[in-house]
Amino acid sequence: MKILIIHGPNLNLLGTREPDIYGSITMEEINNSLKETGQSLGVEVECFQSNHEGEIIDKIQAVRGIFDALIINPGAYTHTSIAIADAISGVGIPTIEVHISNIHSREEFRQKSFITRVAVGQITGFGGNSYLLGLKAAVDMIQGKHI
Repeated sequence: MKILIIHGPNLNLLGTREPDIYGSITMEEINNSLKETGQSLGVEVECFQSNHEGEIIDKIQAVRGIFDALIINPGAYTHTSIAIADAISGVGIPTIEVHISNIHSREEFRQKSFITRVAVGQITGFGGNSYLLGLKAAVDMIQGKHI
């Protein structure tokens, strides 16, 4: 089983970027935790980050036949990118949308997600744990486990 994690724009700045909103955890720490958790779940985890919409779309389009699920934190593209949503829809891979902060309790423009309509589900507001919750949900989904 193989799961791709995509981090969108500015997430490479985690740990120093607005710690009052995003906490002090770094993207490297999140990736290490995801890989360790994945290993304990018997899953290979690959992590990718880009600040460029086209690179994110190219990565999504390359998943077919390689990955069993996609976990994506599209960052600000959540609220602006129909193209990323179309790429997810086009490849038909089960996708879980995650966010470190609770986008529904933030500025009005951040409360709209173009990704939600093509995702299996959304996990938001649990800091770096949002990714881990997404990983566990993806593994359960792939294995057909439902609570």
